[in-house]
Amino acid sequence: MSMDVTTIGFTKTSAEDFFGRIRAAGVKRVLDVRLHNTSQLAGFAKSEDLAFFLKTICGAGYVHEPLLAPTEEIMTAFKKEKGDWNVFQNDFLGLMAERKVEDHFKAEEFDGSCLLCSEDKPHHCHRRLVCDYLNGKWGGKLGIRHL
Repeated sequence: MSMDVTTIGFTKTSAEDFFGRIRAAGVKRVLDVRLHNTSQLAGFAKSEDLAFFLKTICGAGYVHEPLLAPTEEIMTAFKKEKGDWNVFQNDFLGLMAERKVEDHFKAEEFDGSCLLCSEDKPHHCHRRLVCDYLNGKWGGKLGIRHL
């Protein structure tokens, strides 16, 4: 049985579009996979505000899950030092393996969830890597859709 998981980024979008996509997808819970959830990139994406908006607008819960986020060092090397995506990807996949994140969760916990990060597209974003990694560990149980 497939667990339906979505992912979304909040940059380069309006609050109306962001919450509209989450509501239309029927998301039950947003898993915030950012290391720091108090970003100034979008006012509506700060943790306390986001939890309120998700509940009020979408009827969805909110959980910050830094275990599924890269370390400060990995992010700095990629973002601030304009590092190579392949290096970031290998470092982050290695980190998830080291953390054994697949042992901290069950696939069923992801059903109806949406992984949140800042990147507008999933191509070069760790939320996609999280889904791909867990799907590999869990035998393809996650049906993944990027909003």
